[in-house]
Amino acid sequence: MAGAEHRVVETKLETFPIAALYRWYDRHGRDLPWRRRWPELAPAYHVWLSEIMLQQTVVATVIPYFLDFTRRWPTIGDLAAAPLDDVLSAWAGLGYYARARNLHKAANMVADRWGGDFANYQKPQADSGAPQADSGDIVAGLRQLPGVGPYTAGAIAAIGFGRQAVVVDGNIERLFSRYFAIETPLPAAKVEIADAYQRILPVNRPSDWPQALMDFANAVCTPRQPACASCCFASSCQALAKGIVDKVPVKPAKAAKPVRRAIAFVAINDRGEVFLQRRPEKGLLGGMLAFPETGLASQQADRSLNQDNAPFPADWILLDEPVLHIFTHFALEMKICIARVKDAPLSNTSNA
Repeated sequence: MAGAEHRVVETKLETFPIAALYRWYDRHGRDLPWRRRWPELAPAYHVWLSEIMLQQTVVATVIPYFLDFTRRWPTIGDLAAAPLDDVLSAWAGLGYYARARNLHKAANMVADRWGGDFANYQKPQADSGAPQADSGDIVAGLRQLPGVGPYTAGAIAAIGFGRQAVVVDGNIERLFSRYFAIETPLPAAKVEIADAYQRILPVNRPSDWPQALMDFANAVCTPRQPACASCCFASSCQALAKGIVDKVPVKPAKAAKPVRRAIAFVAINDRGEVFLQRRPEKGLLGGMLAFPETGLASQQADRSLNQDNAPFPADWILLDEPVLHIFTHFALEMKICIARVKDAPLSNTSNA
């Protein structure tokens, strides 16, 4: 069965409507601040910055942050020279703060090792007559940077350098799963999808190619109620022919989120200052300033939660209603203890 499905993919590669997709993109492609249209290439710094911000975050949310970052730090050298706390502060609201820390680390790597220019990593290390690095070398080089995985490295190579690199996000996974009727469940289907993408890659307009696919999937081949009637892929879409558009891509069943519980301690003095500690660099919300708290406990260990881990003795009052926050992999139920502290200046402290 798997071999038969693979042959279907191979036979449909020749009919993939590349020219029609480019025509659609020329008319309907999104105008985004980090984009350029072929033959102009977007600055690699802008591609990298936007792709890091877009991880787990929608475009509309990212745009103002991208504009603010590029206004504050026009070059990657400027970003590298900025204090980490300034970068984290500018990132506030985007979530997944490990991205911001990795962003700053990567900026410093590019500044220190590549002279502040992404392009320098691909320059030959031997004599000047050595051949230019191919797309695989570029992707491998970019993956040295913290926070840069296969997708982000491929996006920078394709969009920032105009190379034929594999760039597959969730939108493209959906589009290819439907066009080729790939019924292998995700994430196993990723190999099939990447293989099909690699063999379709057009020589012309390589920087526009992944962006055209993403925009088309986002606007036409949507997760729910795709516009199949007006789709330029309709005549050769295998999922449409088989009547399984609403069944692919096949996603794994979602496991129930575990619940973790903790107590946060909020101390306020007469001047309205609050007591904060810096969280450890690694772990949940690493490196961020936060109220002191107990360690996370599972639902079964809930009875062991108490006020013994308060940062200092005080008349702590436990509030009745906990605060609930949903993270990607678990739900956090946080009980709040408040104390009024007189004549004690409260300043940020490091968590030893």
